[in-house]
Amino acid sequence: MDAVQKKDRRKNFWSIFNFAFANIGGSAVYMTFGTYFMVYVTSAMFTGVPKAQANKLIAMITGLIFIIRLVEIFIDPIIGNIVDNTNTRWGKFKPWLIGAGTISSLLLALLFSGIFGLSRVSATWFTILFIPIFITFDIFYSFRDVSYWGMVPALTEDSHERSLFTAAANFAGFGQNIVTIIIVPVVTYVTFFFTGKHNEGQPGWTAFGILIAVVGIICSLVVALGTHEKQNALRAVTKKKTSLKEMFWALAHNDQMLWTAFPYLIYGFGNAATAGLMFYLFKYVMDKPGLFWITGLIPTIAGFFTSPLYPIINKWVTRKTIYAVNMCSMILAYILLIVSTDNLAMVVTAMILYYVPQGFIFMAVILTLTDTIEYGQLKNGTRNEAVTLAIRPMLDKMSGAISNAIVGWVAVAAGMTGTATAASMTPGGISLFKLVAFWAALILHVLALFIYVFKVKISEKKHAEIVDELQHKLAVEGISDNSDEQATSSENATTSSEEATITVAAPVSGVRVNLADVVDEHDHKGLPGNGIGIQPTEGKIYAPFDGQVVLLFTTKHVIGLRSDDGLEILIHVGLGTVNMRGEGFINHVDSGQSFKKGDLLLEFNRDKIQQAGYKDTVLVLLTQGDKVTQSDYTKEDVVSHGDELVKVQLKK
Repeated sequence: MDAVQKKDRRKNFWSIFNFAFANIGGSAVYMTFGTYFMVYVTSAMFTGVPKAQANKLIAMITGLIFIIRLVEIFIDPIIGNIVDNTNTRWGKFKPWLIGAGTISSLLLALLFSGIFGLSRVSATWFTILFIPIFITFDIFYSFRDVSYWGMVPALTEDSHERSLFTAAANFAGFGQNIVTIIIVPVVTYVTFFFTGKHNEGQPGWTAFGILIAVVGIICSLVVALGTHEKQNALRAVTKKKTSLKEMFWALAHNDQMLWTAFPYLIYGFGNAATAGLMFYLFKYVMDKPGLFWITGLIPTIAGFFTSPLYPIINKWVTRKTIYAVNMCSMILAYILLIVSTDNLAMVVTAMILYYVPQGFIFMAVILTLTDTIEYGQLKNGTRNEAVTLAIRPMLDKMSGAISNAIVGWVAVAAGMTGTATAASMTPGGISLFKLVAFWAALILHVLALFIYVFKVKISEKKHAEIVDELQHKLAVEGISDNSDEQATSSENATTSSEEATITVAAPVSGVRVNLADVVDEHDHKGLPGNGIGIQPTEGKIYAPFDGQVVLLFTTKHVIGLRSDDGLEILIHVGLGTVNMRGEGFINHVDSGQSFKKGDLLLEFNRDKIQQAGYKDTVLVLLTQGDKVTQSDYTKEDVVSHGDELVKVQLKK
């Protein structure tokens, strides 16, 4: 049993590692495009082009980027819906991770080459080609980004495991910091190598674009080939394609997703405004622009600790508590900045209180959004994985776009432009700056805190209950998936009057117990349904026929099987064991996996079950009430695994 646990832990570790590794490339591509592309455009793309013409081209590119940023606010959910409607043999996300990740990386390299130098040869042809290339790059990058983060709920339905995946990926976001560190040396060195000039020229930028593109492609391949989407029944029952109308209806009726998104948007408005005006604090208020690097150092260092610490802290402290404590830290930072901006020690303390919590808040929000996927599935019958997780980047873009406009307005209104200095600032200008950067942001953070604490109900415990309810609902309604192939076979079955006789072997050794005589964890006697109980004498469940696993509860105490002949059964290990949350259970198969009769499917610790105060009775239940015409159970009092347990007449 220990060997199996170690094997599972190794498999899970590499899955988390591969998922996180991919974000090194993802964050590097994002930083290269989002921050340094305009640096390249303004410094090297139009070298040798007449200044007036170059300025027009720069203005065209700047305007295009701004417009696309606004349009993306509405496009991301549509992209998420397209990803959600993807159904291939490789899963939902991997085709987009490989395809969109590769295409966007190649187009990034093309853009950093000035479209093979066309930017300095023909302004007309450059403009004609640049617009579709840039739009195509941006769309495919969005597909890659939405697919990457939307993949988390497909990797596991357990909240704690999701926190491990998300924390690891967030930690690997240091790829953007690596870009900041290497960009100048790489661009300068390559330019000198080809031209003999010590500057940031076109050869260096082209090489840098190619370097980041290669990293992006490698990382997309790693996450696609190194992770495994769980093809469980919770996901299988929602394979039906969702229209845009149905998607927006489902999102609008997922109140917990909306209550999670709304305070994050409010928080984003305040946070983006403060971050955008932070340079103005050091230059025009404190008169210490040379110390602005502090605002980069603190979050960089914090990022190496917050993500790894989050899952550890979350094992002992609830997600809501983590969110509330860190929001209070940011609120305290605003108070310090309001009362004292002339004391460097006070400002640095405020910076620490302001930047360190942001990683924890991000983790809490994205994990809450992830858990609203099952909530929406239970409430509305629609599972929107990629769409739901596309909400977060959409909110980031929305708050960023609005805040950029606010920052520009404040800079002009407060006189913080051009040759202005701290000495030339008026009391009115300083007051206006503090009003927007600190006071307004403080109010928005307090509002976001209260909304999240009092309106968001999806806790780790609540999510586990929702998953249990979904799984039990599937167990009651039948465990068949809704894939096209299954639907076709079901249609064929209803038009045929043939019946098959299927033998189900005992999955465990023990004493036979009729359902009417089974005593549950509350000492109530008798259970409904078509099935039989076995009081086990061993802690191992074996396959009762040749078939496939179609449902495995996250708590591992219930497994749903379908025989090659189409018979579906549930094996329920213990009564009350759902409360053990998988403790004492080890699965040897996963959802979607095939098996042969006699294969070991599951192990359970009988002593742990009994010590916890629960029953270890194993139930074998027939779930196809409309198709099972006859079931003849063994009369033997004692059975061994592999013995005939029941013969079933099943309509074909």
